[in-house]
Amino acid sequence: MTGPTTKDNSLAIPSSHDLKRWLIFGGWVGLSILLFAKTVYGLVQLASQDESSSHILLIPFISAWLLYAEQKVRQPGGSFDLWPAMAFLLSTIFLALLASHCPTCTHRDRLSIFALALVLLLISGFVLILGTANAKASGFSLAFLLFAIPIPDVFLGKIIYALQSGSAAIAELFFNLSGAPVLREGFVFHLPKMSIEVAQECSGIRSSLALLILALLVAHFSFRPFWKKLLFVFAGLSMMLIKNGIRIASLTLLANYVNPNFLYGKLHHQGGIVFFLIGLALLWPVFWFLRRGEIPVGGVVSGEPGKIIPRKSELPGDL
Repeated sequence: MTGPTTKDNSLAIPSSHDLKRWLIFGGWVGLSILLFAKTVYGLVQLASQDESSSHILLIPFISAWLLYAEQKVRQPGGSFDLWPAMAFLLSTIFLALLASHCPTCTHRDRLSIFALALVLLLISGFVLILGTANAKASGFSLAFLLFAIPIPDVFLGKIIYALQSGSAAIAELFFNLSGAPVLREGFVFHLPKMSIEVAQECSGIRSSLALLILALLVAHFSFRPFWKKLLFVFAGLSMMLIKNGIRIASLTLLANYVNPNFLYGKLHHQGGIVFFLIGLALLWPVFWFLRRGEIPVGGVVSGEPGKIIPRKSELPGDL
C-alpha cells in the first residue's frame, strides 16, 4: 500500500508562464477595445435604448467568468499559434472593410458587423497567445461573446414577427381553454368588451433573450450529452412563447372581466419578471427530467444503479 500520490489540481496556482500569457492577452483585449472604441460606445448607447440589446453589456462579464470557470480544462503552457489566428484576423479585417463600405446597411447593421469583427479579433488573440487547443477547450466561452452582437435589422424584424406569431397562437390556445368568447383576426383578438392586438411591443423579445441565454448557461454546466443540451435549449425557446402567450391571455382576460386598467397598469408594463419566473417554473420539470442519470461531478457511475465510485485521484491510496 502506498500513500497518496495525486494532487488536487483544482487549487493549482497558474505558473508564471501562463500568467504572462494571460497578461499579454489582457493587453490584446485592451488594444482591441481601443481600436473599436467607436463600436464599443455605440454598443453601450444601443444597450441603454433598445430592449432587444439590453443584455449586451453583461455578455463580456459572463464570458470572462466562463473563461475563469473553465481553467481546469485548459492545458497549461500553450504555444503561440500564428496561422489559425490569422484566419480570424483576416475575417476581422474583411468585416471591418465591409461595414465601412456598405451603402445599403443601416446604422444598426453596421454596428452589428463591427461588433462581430471585434469578437473575431478577440478570438484571434486568444488563439494566437493561448493556443488552438485552449481555444477549443474554451469554445463555449468564446462563442458566448456572439450574444454581444446586436441582432441586425434584416433578422430582427423576422425574429419579432416569429415571436408575435407564436405568442398569438399560444394566447389563442389559453383563450380557448378559458372558455371566453374570442374571435381572432391575425394578431387581433376580439372579446365582448374590447379588442387587443399582439403588437411588436408584445413580442417579449427582451425576456425571451434573457431566458435563452439562461437556458444555454444551464445546459452547458448541467448536462454532458449534446442531445440533452439541445433539448433543454429547445425547451427554453418553447417556454419563451408559452410564457408570453400566458401574459397576453391573462392580462386580456383580467382587463375584460375584472378591470380594464390591467392593460395599462404595473402588471402590464413592469410585470415582465413575474411571467419570466413563470417561464422558469415551467422549465424546471424539463431540467429535473434531463438531470436524471447525469454523472455527478467528481465521480463515475458504477455498474449498480445509484452507486457512485470515486475517481482514482480521490482514493486515499493505491492498493
